Amino acid sequence: MAKNQYEKIEDWHQSFIEEQEMFFAATAAPEGRVNMAPKDSASLKIMNPNRIVWVNLTGAENETGAHLAESPRMTLMWCSFGKRPMILRAYGTAEIMHPRDPAWSDLIDLFPSRLGSRQIIDLSVDTVLKSCGFGVPFYEFVGHRETLQRWEESKGEEGVHQHWVENNQVSIDGASTYLLTEK
Repeated sequence: MAKNQYEKIEDWHQSFIEEQEMFFAATAAPEGRVNMAPKDSASLKIMNPNRIVWVNLTGAENETGAHLAESPRMTLMWCSFGKRPMILRAYGTAEIMHPRDPAWSDLIDLFPSRLGSRQIIDLSVDTVLKSCGFGVPFYEFVGHRETLQRWEESKGEEGVHQHWVENNQVSIDGASTYLLTEK
């Protein structure tokens, strides 16, 4: 393996990941658009050196769900916006779990309770890559937005479910997310 390439999440990788307030998740189906989305680090847990799980909250669309239904490839990325420059990527294959799946109940309690928890992503990490991050600008973390949680609470369980029905069933390329139906 190359100098900055690793077969697992090392202890110092985990420390770096846990220091970051956000991460990015990237997926791509065999055809169509590539998707990358920012995520709140509170939704992510490192289970062991080759396994990361994170809860995918309700959003305007559901590209991650549609892509993983067709192709399990996923990359997660963290970058430091502070004093110590670094970019860290975890590459691997992911499984998606829905609230109807038996494995859901084994993992959902790892995360803060949210009405908008629509999927759990279970990433088997096969490669970790470290980059310099010298080009990443400085940003100061001010705080987490509460907008999504307030939206979930204002909609209630039925309203969030209705949002899934209306907005989260297919990707922008027309592929099914299987959020409310079996594959």
